[in-house]
Amino acid sequence: MTTKVKCAHLPCRCLIQAGDKYCSQPCKEAGSKEVEIACQCDHATCPLTT
Repeated sequence: MTTKVKCAHLPCRCLIQAGDKYCSQPCKEAGSKEVEIACQCDHATCPLTT
């Protein structure tokens, strides 16, 4: 069984494999910035995608 963890970008709700930090390049780029209220990952499962 693969362990899933939340994407490290705070507003993102995507689950990813343990060992990965971000679910997508937009989250990786935004992860080092101030907290945002939306997520730009464009994954259908993320409820905060704009």
